[in-house]
Amino acid sequence: MRQGAPLGGWGFLPFFSQTLPRIDAALRTEIAPILPPAKERFAALTLTPPGATRVVILGQDPYPTPGHAHGLAFSVTPGTPLPRSLVNIFKELQDDLGFSRQSGDLRGWARQGVLLLNTALTVRAREANSHRDLGWQTLAHQVLDHVSQRPTAFVLWGRQAQALAPHIRSGDHLIIETAHPSPLSARRGFFGSRPFSRINSWLADRDEPPIDWTAE
Repeated sequence: MRQGAPLGGWGFLPFFSQTLPRIDAALRTEIAPILPPAKERFAALTLTPPGATRVVILGQDPYPTPGHAHGLAFSVTPGTPLPRSLVNIFKELQDDLGFSRQSGDLRGWARQGVLLLNTALTVRAREANSHRDLGWQTLAHQVLDHVSQRPTAFVLWGRQAQALAPHIRSGDHLIIETAHPSPLSARRGFFGSRPFSRINSWLADRDEPPIDWTAE
């Protein structure tokens, strides 16, 4: 997908003219399958335009299992068994708000202004973090800088997401920083952090409608 393709209004970011061509060139040299499919690579941006973004949840990179990733952080294609991090996210959702979710397809969140952005938008099949050095983080930096020009809720789970906090401008934001929901770290501060109710309370204080976290 090039700059002229639908990007939900994000195509003005310098990343698309200055950095993406180099990433595209590197991807063309790859022999292993690249995930997610090219047509879904920018799905998070397409579903959540800049002016509609109210919440940003940062992920790491796409799921490396073929058929799982579809362009949104933490989300999986419909009918896919839930990855362990997503199981923990849904456990916290139920403990926080009493809502039970079965589907890992989070596009219903994205359509309400929750930008589910990975810091790397591609990965080699079955090789987690294999594209972390391609330059994708430049996009995350620019997105954070842009959306933080107005009050926004930011969810930074884990050290990798929290390392991008300096790219958030000062403002009347809600910034939630906890351990990652991975089974390796969820019990070190993710469980019990109540991010979903905290976001909705912050939105209510701003006279904005809450996020329906059950939406699919």
